[in-house]
Amino acid sequence: MRLLSITLAATLSRLASASLQIVPGATWTTPDGEHLQAHGAGMIQENGTYYMIGEDKSGGHSFTNVNCYASTDLVQWTKVGALLSRQASGDLGPNRVVERPKVIYNDRTRKYVLWMHMDSSNYGEARVAVATGDSVCGRYQYHRSFQPFGRESRDMGLFKDDDGKGYLLTEDRRHGLRIVALSDDYLNPTEDIFSWRLEGGNRVEAPAMVKLGNTYFLFASMMTGWDANENQYTTATNLRGPWAPWRKFADAGSRTYNSQTTYILKTSESSAIYLGDRWEKDNLMASTYVWLPLHISGTSVVMKNFVNWVPTNNPSAWQSGIAETTYEGEQASYGGRARTVDCSTCSGRRAAGYIGGPDRGSVTFTGIRSDIDGLTTIRIKYMNGDSSPRYAWVRVNGDAGRKVAFLTARGDPASSTLHANLRRGNSNTITIEGWNGGWGPDIDRLMVPVQ
Repeated sequence: MRLLSITLAATLSRLASASLQIVPGATWTTPDGEHLQAHGAGMIQENGTYYMIGEDKSGGHSFTNVNCYASTDLVQWTKVGALLSRQASGDLGPNRVVERPKVIYNDRTRKYVLWMHMDSSNYGEARVAVATGDSVCGRYQYHRSFQPFGRESRDMGLFKDDDGKGYLLTEDRRHGLRIVALSDDYLNPTEDIFSWRLEGGNRVEAPAMVKLGNTYFLFASMMTGWDANENQYTTATNLRGPWAPWRKFADAGSRTYNSQTTYILKTSESSAIYLGDRWEKDNLMASTYVWLPLHISGTSVVMKNFVNWVPTNNPSAWQSGIAETTYEGEQASYGGRARTVDCSTCSGRRAAGYIGGPDRGSVTFTGIRSDIDGLTTIRIKYMNGDSSPRYAWVRVNGDAGRKVAFLTARGDPASSTLHANLRRGNSNTITIEGWNGGWGPDIDRLMVPVQ
């Protein structure tokens, strides 16, 4: 059976090694050398592979693609293709908005059903749209857009219950958030199941639901703006209610670590992973992902922030993060015209600059220690003052190298993740060069996990 909300414990037990990590808020480079483009995403699992389906914001605000990525470890994601792409006209034409795409599998029709928020560039239409596919990451047939029961629909989600019934989670500014039952083929709404009225300040959007044991957990974002997302949750044992009062689950004042709910991934009957977007409203393609473990006891949910963490089936591994050794950029050796530059927010207030460019600057870190032979996640701390990504070619222990993306980072140094094989001992070498004649980022430091 293919499920959108799935129990992952058995599969997670063979996922990421002790040093292959998720780094919330980092540039997340895929094998094509670009930042992961699956914003507002949902997830579905099939035959041990996870498929993430989300918005391609590489073209900015207007619709470009609904992308699909695949992974067997929740850390390394490979782009498979686009379910839908921009057309010459119509709902999928230029200057259209497609947001929060979610897919569930219909066991009866054997179709994958995609729902999404469909809108004009000024958000004047407020519709849902539906498409279907024969394979999870194949091309989908677009059907139509409409307003459910004649009411606006903006941020939305999907939920498939244990009995196979499907539900649309839909929000509009006049009627609030609603749970709406879907037809047996998941293509049409049939009835309202529950509605959160606007009285009492219950203005929520970006809904995501998961069922743990006999309890439904619904997460949503308060309508507090792009960069002030106070996410909360409510619980019930029946979709028709009663639903508990909304409660926060992240540290007070953290704005849910500057993120907005997009999906909740079930890992056991008492734990799940929060998937959120950290939006850059003026540069949407540079938005990043905040994925963090949820710790659940009864109906109480707590989420703490980690610099890095490992998605295994052991909740204790989620709580500590991974210790790291620091290797400073200005203490590494330079090639070409690379040199030390001032950086007031960098470690030591300096960084390795002029990487790449016409003089082919490079920086090489030697004597890097690893306690294992194998794949690990290295954080590259960097600065990039451009509005578009910079790129570097990174070689590890003399290998052929790989292209790594570095999103805009103008204040404090940001992180970009590098997944590479290291050798046990302290003889590892990492070289960061320019890519395709362009300038790379200024390199603050490397952060290498200690096992």
